[in-house]
Amino acid sequence: QVRLEESGGGLRQAGGSSSLSCVASGRDLSSYFMAWWRQAPGKERDFVAGILPTDGTTYYGNSVKGRFSVSRGNSKNELSLQMNNLRPEDTAVYFCGATRAWYGDTWSKSNYYDFWGQGTQVTVPS
Repeated sequence: QVRLEESGGGLRQAGGSSSLSCVASGRDLSSYFMAWWRQAPGKERDFVAGILPTDGTTYYGNSVKGRFSVSRGNSKNELSLQMNNLRPEDTAVYFCGATRAWYGDTWSKSNYYDFWGQGTQVTVPS
């Protein structure tokens, strides 16, 4: 059974920094595209950042470009998200996800993801 476990969420100050981690177990995900998504109350789950399994190319949602950075550990089953210059609108539950279907732009569609973590809450008060 594949399990993705996120950690690192919490209450953060606007303008501050934080990092999230995701560790996968139960399967080798080295061929999977891994990504961070987030969901604020009453809103859809949005793509935040992701990384290709092949050459490490990264992709970012428009609202986090230049502020967030995604990386993958040497084991390929670890995913991190460095968040800088946090804003109140970054408040959400952050999910780690993995998909084999990363051809074209399917990595940007949540319904193509095979595995999800339970999520970790990040709160940035205004």
